[in-house]
Amino acid sequence: MAKTAIIEFLGTGRRKTAIARVRLAAGSGKITVNGRAFDNYFPLDTQRATVSSPLTITNTAGKLDVRVNVVGGGPLGQAGATRHGISRALLKFDATLRPALKAEGFLTRDPRERERKKYGQPGARARFQFSKR
Repeated sequence: MAKTAIIEFLGTGRRKTAIARVRLAAGSGKITVNGRAFDNYFPLDTQRATVSSPLTITNTAGKLDVRVNVVGGGPLGQAGATRHGISRALLKFDATLRPALKAEGFLTRDPRERERKKYGQPGARARFQFSKR
């Protein structure tokens, strides 16, 4: 018996401290995140819109199955990392999608990170209250 090979396209996305490993395969448009349903993992509409935006812009929403393994960060960082990973995997799927993804800024990794807390003060920028007398 010969096994039929399933062709998968891989992409890694990052945002803040979240890292998403994305696998795209031909299918019916089902999205699973960490083994859970997409609507269950990202309950807010804004998060779901962030994640699915590369698929809607490239008109591949109902044609590809997406499996995501995401770790670290919070819900919004994970959604951004997933979007970045899907965009990178779509490039491997079809290189002609690059101008559309580039125009929306989905291929650029967001470099903003959390600033560290400094010693002698309560936060990164905040200072303890100063009393002259």
